[in-house]
Amino acid sequence: MQRALPAIQVGQAPDGTLTYLVDRPLAALPPVRSRDLAAAWDSARVAAIETLWGAARRFRFRRGDGSFADLELQDRDARCWAEAVETTTGLQTPYGLALCLRLLALVDLLARASWTASLCRVRKGSAELHPALLRMAASAELTDDACFDETGFRAGLALLSANPAGDQP
Repeated sequence: MQRALPAIQVGQAPDGTLTYLVDRPLAALPPVRSRDLAAAWDSARVAAIETLWGAARRFRFRRGDGSFADLELQDRDARCWAEAVETTTGLQTPYGLALCLRLLALVDLLARASWTASLCRVRKGSAELHPALLRMAASAELTDDACFDETGFRAGLALLSANPAGDQP
């Protein structure tokens, strides 16, 4: 039987910055359902349109060797997207935190990898993501800096596209 991850401990600094303490490595965060990732994408787009920037956030993950990996969300847009996930799903559970970090990793990948352009259709007032892209982002492992390994992600996406499967339950 697999041991469940504990709830995330959350603290707030006097300046409003939220800190999330996770007693596991970042890679231990679970996969998420692609439909939840799509809903988070939609919620985050609405939050950005409504300029709901949210608080600065810090995430501290305990690595297997006892040291820590720290991530900070100071960027206004990243804060906005995290706030949207906080509002709809919450960040106090491993699943909610995984959803948030996968969403941010997907946004990062879309911004820096030109090959993803055909997988995201942007029109005035909307942005649609290809279902295979969402399925891959929902299950791909996150790196220590909460990104997707572009080479591995692209290879996994090619395999997924060659053998499409339904959405996760």
